[in-house]
Amino acid sequence: MTPTEIGDLFTHALYIVLIIVVVMIVPSLIIGLVVSTFQAATQINEQTLSFLPRLVVTLLAIIGFGPWAVAMVLDFTRQIYMNIPFIIG
Repeated sequence: MTPTEIGDLFTHALYIVLIIVVVMIVPSLIIGLVVSTFQAATQINEQTLSFLPRLVVTLLAIIGFGPWAVAMVLDFTRQIYMNIPFIIG
């Protein structure tokens, strides 16, 4: 196995992690921006007002996209296991 192939595997693994994290975190960031804008407009400085909506949206994203994320990781793992004979030599 050449260093280029190892780099390609590592790059693909990091790409999968990045895609999964973006899908889980971006909805929370958008809700946080909306709530922060609302707090700035109304001058309400309540901690739970900014925390709870982000928590709920993050949990809903995990519930909604969790099976897809697990399927991506499992497909990548299966691909590595299926290619072990080719990776070794």
